Amino acid sequence: MKNYLNALISEKGLNLETIIEVQGDSGTNFIPLGVVAEHILIANNTEQSQIRNTLVKIDFHNGDVMHFFTHLAKAIAR
Repeated sequence: MKNYLNALISEKGLNLETIIEVQGDSGTNFIPLGVVAEHILIANNTEQSQIRNTLVKIDFHNGDVMHFFTHLAKAIAR
């Protein structure tokens, strides 16, 4: 998963320091893309597989993977 994720982020020209702004229980959270990537890598195998499948589908349809990364960041927000 790590190789795939790094390749995808690089391919899309994304920066791991890009800040994703999401709302959490404590208010606005500013989460770097790198933190979202780290959380993906520590997820269990089932979750990683689901995340990868979703990213593949988004990429295949030329969608914006940042929308999905933002969705994932919402799960991290506090």
